[in-house]
Amino acid sequence: MRILIANDQHWPMRSGVATAVRTLAQGLSRLGYEVLVVAPSQNSKSSTEKDVNYTIRRIRSLPLFFRKNLRVAATYDREIRKIIQDFNPDIVHVHTQLTVGLSVLKMANSLGIPVVATNHVMPDNIIKNVKALKPVSRPISHILSEYGLLLYKGVKRIIFPTESVLGLFNLERIEAPAVAISNGIDLSIYTPRKPKKYIYDKFDIPSDKKIIAWIGRLDVEKHLDVAVKSFAKLCADYADVHMLIVGMGNDESRLLDLVEELDIADRVTFTGLVSDEDKYELHRVTTIFAVPSPNELQCLSMLESMACGKPIVAVNAGALAELCLNDDDGYLVSVDDVDGFTRSYQMLLDNPDRLKKFGQRAREVAETHDTAVVMPRFAKLYAEVIAENRADS
Repeated sequence: MRILIANDQHWPMRSGVATAVRTLAQGLSRLGYEVLVVAPSQNSKSSTEKDVNYTIRRIRSLPLFFRKNLRVAATYDREIRKIIQDFNPDIVHVHTQLTVGLSVLKMANSLGIPVVATNHVMPDNIIKNVKALKPVSRPISHILSEYGLLLYKGVKRIIFPTESVLGLFNLERIEAPAVAISNGIDLSIYTPRKPKKYIYDKFDIPSDKKIIAWIGRLDVEKHLDVAVKSFAKLCADYADVHMLIVGMGNDESRLLDLVEELDIADRVTFTGLVSDEDKYELHRVTTIFAVPSPNELQCLSMLESMACGKPIVAVNAGALAELCLNDDDGYLVSVDDVDGFTRSYQMLLDNPDRLKKFGQRAREVAETHDTAVVMPRFAKLYAEVIAENRADS
């Protein structure tokens, strides 16, 4: 089977979508399928490259002004058509609603190739990254939702990464059936073990402290100020805690100002973007993983930390309750509840047995999302769609 994956956010771009697509491409290739990913370049030139076990066709691109670490491909229909015709895929899997995704969807439909699509985005993820949109967020959200429907025109299946988010979207206007399949995680990489010693020195992280961490984008819709404020309250009574914030984004400067304002700058480490190898170790450095973002359709960074055996404190919003099981592998609190986060940290830090038990349970939940479990589900779905398309043609 030849599978073409279209994605406007792809490695080495850093985002949950980019991670999910790379995991999918590598996992399908390990199953013996031939995979081609079409994605934006990291500069103004087109190129072809190999990533471990699959091929990437890069389309020349431009930077996106309101999102760091994201570029938009300047697609040309003839170029996309030629890529598809040369590869001759059995099925196309589209992941984003920008230029690459929509162009590939259009061309695949015109060539009679079946398409499935994964939705990774809520409108708030876009609105809160563009300050100018905030005064008109409600009508803009409606417009973006309508625009999002374009991704699904002509597709055979719509895939969401969690069951719980199916109810968050109005699917009545979409003809294709909706299914839930996890983005997946490679549990051979994310494992619960002691971090390597180098990681503490490299990022100046105190090895004798309990670490409250966030690893991911530092964008406004993540509500990371809540995690910082709750940590500041924790510091008043706990001398042995430190905060780790890994990543970059448009809220980074505000967060840096906030830790200065709260007089906790010496107890918070900002790492910026890190390599994959360092990210694995930073997850292992973590004691508790905090997720204040209410706009998550799955939250791969949380799943990664759970796979490393870390308990979670998260908001009860989006799809987070599907992974963070309250009083089982972590605690759920209300959106923007600073005191709730602080209390949850305390309940874990004050009870080492509970901290350990929740971490073990988090690993067990993560195991149900292993690529060994998830990738065959994608392969089965593709086979069903291909068979249906042949029967209809």
